[in-house]
Amino acid sequence: MSAPRILVVDDEQIARENLEYILGKEGYEVVAVESGEQALEELEAGEFDLVLTDLRLHRVDGMQVLKRAKELSPDTEVIVITGYATVASAVAAMQQGAYHYLAKPYQNEEVRLLVRQALDKRGLRLEVRELKRQVAAQTGYPSLIGQNAKMVALKETIAQIAPADCNVLILGETGTGKELVARALHALSPRAGKRFLAVNCGAFSEELLASELFGHEKGAFTGAHSAKKGLLEVASGGTFFLDEVGDMPPAMQVKLLRVIQEKTLIRVGGVEEIPVDVRLVAASNKDLRQEVAQGRFRQDLYYRLNVVTLVVPPLAERRDDIPLLCQHFLTQVAARQGKRVEGFAPEVLEVLLHYEFPGNVRELENIIERAVTLATGPLIEVKHLPPDLQQRSLQMIRRQRREFLTLEENEKEYIAWILEQVQGNRTRAAEILGIDRVSLWRKLKRYGLA
Repeated sequence: MSAPRILVVDDEQIARENLEYILGKEGYEVVAVESGEQALEELEAGEFDLVLTDLRLHRVDGMQVLKRAKELSPDTEVIVITGYATVASAVAAMQQGAYHYLAKPYQNEEVRLLVRQALDKRGLRLEVRELKRQVAAQTGYPSLIGQNAKMVALKETIAQIAPADCNVLILGETGTGKELVARALHALSPRAGKRFLAVNCGAFSEELLASELFGHEKGAFTGAHSAKKGLLEVASGGTFFLDEVGDMPPAMQVKLLRVIQEKTLIRVGGVEEIPVDVRLVAASNKDLRQEVAQGRFRQDLYYRLNVVTLVVPPLAERRDDIPLLCQHFLTQVAARQGKRVEGFAPEVLEVLLHYEFPGNVRELENIIERAVTLATGPLIEVKHLPPDLQQRSLQMIRRQRREFLTLEENEKEYIAWILEQVQGNRTRAAEILGIDRVSLWRKLKRYGLA
């Protein structure tokens, strides 16, 4: 393992050479420079594990060195040194991400201890990140189940772009797993150790969405009894997922665009610009290009979000993954419920393989959870499926056996199916069937459906 690299920045020759000497004796690789300009050049040229910089430097000061070091390598620790210690400057340094604030004169042993602690902190963070990467590599994509060619290509693209800190747009139908893709991007990125937060843009009014994203100051509106950080501010350093971004109101689109461009936000009712550092991953079940063409979505925001586009295929386009997904969900639900349900009757998988799944993977998961809940033996059977899928099973069996239904049998099945579609609402069912409620009630009684 190579020795940790330390950059020392001090315009006082004696102080600079002293630090270079005591750190060199500890076995560290030390680069010492006398100006902020030289420090910036060294930071651009290569990564350092630790920077010790004097605060008061000519032209480019220690705060600028600190800021640039963190921009280029967020994991680099920085210790700020000054002979003019004040509470304000100490607070400012810590807010910019400094590990510690050291006042002159200092003891050599104090420096040695601080340096060891800062390097230990960096090493631990890098170790945790590496372990996460190893787990991800060993387990693959535990949430992105699938061996279909489209899913394999999607997972390969995720692995390729995850380390890049670019914004990503995920497109796909409702229930395909767009948030799981976003979480996979986060888990395999350098931001994995930070927070992943999400918001559904279509679930809030414009005012509530602004408060959720940007936060608010005390007294900004009725009920704002205290200041509150927004989710973008809380997620700084991590990944922020904007689900159904196509439903975002136009005024909010303008505000989001400004955050992306300026990397700052202003809380509702506030005036102070707050720096934010998030990777934005947006998702939509709409064709955003069409939304742009029709003036419902800003073109400039679309291009800001759409640096890379990922398309999640609907379940109907990867039917060969259905058995794998079924077993995955069964194992999860059975373990959660403490039940010994181990597999599926062949006719169950036959029905599921021929179903359209308008709700995609989410619908399949709900079907399996229902079936496991109702199961009493080791296998999921057709009777554990929702009624409309049970009817499909009967129809498939009859077609295979070349059986024919009487008019009454057909009517009974159709009425049962309509009731399932309207969640048992008999008034609505009667309207669809074109009969009154009394006639429907008689038929239900006759067929044993009442």
